Amino acid sequence: MNVTSTAVSLTVDDVPSSAAFLARHLGFREAMAADGFASLVRADTPGVILLRRGTEVLPEGFRDQRAAGVILAFTVDDLDAEHERLKNEGAPITLPPREEPWGERLFQITDPNGVVVQLVSWAAPEHA
Repeated sequence: MNVTSTAVSLTVDDVPSSAAFLARHLGFREAMAADGFASLVRADTPGVILLRRGTEVLPEGFRDQRAAGVILAFTVDDLDAEHERLKNEGAPITLPPREEPWGERLFQITDPNGVVVQLVSWAAPEHA
């Protein structure tokens, strides 16, 4: 098998609002879109596919489920700068910056459909 790209697919009620959120706050751009569908890309991370809940491309038993219990996590170079930028942009910060005992520093924002996005950095190995 030769994998040529990777994406995560999320089922949401309002595709345009999640797409706009990811574009505005996280620098994704729309590569393709149609009614109930958007494919978002960035050069430095796997893509994000957004599908409207109920769409027939989803397996029948999953069509009415929303993305829940899923966290989109992105490791960033300067967590503090990203937190400040997103706060200034008015992004909803739903978990303030914190450091976990294993050395992970993180905070979370949540999009209009309830999709949690976590930005992460790692403490230097001597502090982890």
